[in-house]
Amino acid sequence: MLLSVRIITPLFVLLAGVQAKYNTDNCKLISASESGNKTLHFLEPLTNKSFTATGQEKEPYEYIFQMCGDAGGEKNAGLVQKDKDGKLVRIGSYTRTRATKGSDWVLLVYEGGEKYDTHCSQEPRKAMIMISCSTSAEDKFSVILEDNQKQDDCYYLFELDTNAICPVIPSKLSAGSIFLIVVFSCLAVYLTGGFLYQRLVVGAKGVEQFPNYGFWSQIGNLSADGCDFVCRSRGNREEPPTYRGVATEPLGEEPEERDDHLLPM
Repeated sequence: MLLSVRIITPLFVLLAGVQAKYNTDNCKLISASESGNKTLHFLEPLTNKSFTATGQEKEPYEYIFQMCGDAGGEKNAGLVQKDKDGKLVRIGSYTRTRATKGSDWVLLVYEGGEKYDTHCSQEPRKAMIMISCSTSAEDKFSVILEDNQKQDDCYYLFELDTNAICPVIPSKLSAGSIFLIVVFSCLAVYLTGGFLYQRLVVGAKGVEQFPNYGFWSQIGNLSADGCDFVCRSRGNREEPPTYRGVATEPLGEEPEERDDHLLPM
């Protein structure tokens, strides 16, 4: 029985992962395509959020936008208009969606809104949301215009600036640069920590505060000896030096030589 549970559990987890659902799957594309689905999945970070903006009318309306969710609690409404009395007008439905992706922007279109009363040939309202990359930490949703002074193809235009769709910028640092940064960072930590330990814990003073001072002194001396051996030329190093030093002992007095016998008699 225990063996069966151990086998079934991973299979269940695997099937659950395969059947995992994107929130953007709630959006229904008017013209289904693989690129359209990928674009919607790209906007997944914007789901479960409500964005609001105030219009520029004489009596400003409030506009509420949700990514593949019920805006203002209105079923299937992706974007709604709300007046001062709380009445909601559906601008567009996420069940009739178009999505186009650029390098750092996405144009999202919600169609199937409530029909105009008198103008635009009483066609259904339509919302166009231009979602652009922004380096700002806060998302900004704003109303750009309502183009309704024509017979057909009227629309509302909105703009959403967010960092959720910004492309990932690859690191420009090479492997060597990263290695040097790591080495110098470790060296700085070693020197700072060793200095504080030697001074505060050991109570060292002067150059003794340098961490592992004896070890590094020995390394320095050995390096100097090696440099001296390699770089300085003495001819054949196996031959003893041909010069003789001058004795440091005082020289004894030499006997006085007399030349009296050389004088004529």
